[in-house]
Amino acid sequence: MAGTELRLGLPGTESSPSTSTKITYKRPSSDMINNDEPAPKAQVVGWPPVRSYRKNVLQASYVKVSMDGAAYLRKIDLNIYKRYPQLLEALENMFKCSIGVYSEREGYNGCDYVATYEDKDGDWMLAGDVPWDMFINSCKRLRIMKGSEAKGLACL
Repeated sequence: MAGTELRLGLPGTESSPSTSTKITYKRPSSDMINNDEPAPKAQVVGWPPVRSYRKNVLQASYVKVSMDGAAYLRKIDLNIYKRYPQLLEALENMFKCSIGVYSEREGYNGCDYVATYEDKDGDWMLAGDVPWDMFINSCKRLRIMKGSEAKGLACL
């Protein structure tokens, strides 16, 4: 029994039985356990209810945005933008840079920075070379890279 006794006291001092409190551990025996108690109820699916504004937040499509030379990342919700020019304007304001306007014929020629994105397949592509709805569904993250580095990315 001495192995399972615990005495409370300050470390480094030997406490006498009159000043210490004894705590003895006993295992519960089979007659102490009541098997008549029902098992705890499982949580009901869909409970607690989720309010509608929380559901809208859960449907957001957030992506990380990085910029060459910037030491920080940002996260944006693509669903608040309706088309590429709105997104590019927001990125320019966010990173205080000039991103060129995409044209199907010339791409981003002659721009300091270019918006690119990684799709679900892991391929890096120019933002603007696919329709907006397809872009929102396939974009995993955005990267604003220097225009000189984006020469290797081809338009579809």
